[in-house]
Amino acid sequence: MDDYPVSVDENGVKIKPEKMETEKLYHCIFKEKAMLVFKDSQDVMNCYEIEEKDLVEKIKKINNDDDLEKLFDEYLKGQDLNN
Repeated sequence: MDDYPVSVDENGVKIKPEKMETEKLYHCIFKEKAMLVFKDSQDVMNCYEIEEKDLVEKIKKINNDDDLEKLFDEYLKGQDLNN
C-alpha cells in the first residue's frame, strides 16, 4: 500500500499528508495501539491513539477506511455517552 498515507516502521508512524483526502479517516497499528489520522477542512492534521484492546482488535480486521468509519459509528452507538 505505497499510496496509503499512513504507515509504520521500526521508528514509528509515518504520515504523508499530501496523499490524504480532506475529512477522511486513516489508520494503522503500531505497538498494539491503533493510530487514527485525518486532515480537516483547514488542512490541520488530527491524530488519535486507541489503546482499548477489544477496539484495537476490531480495527486490525478492517480492510478499508469506509469500514473503519462504520466500525466507529457502531461503537459510538453502543456507548452510553452520558457516563
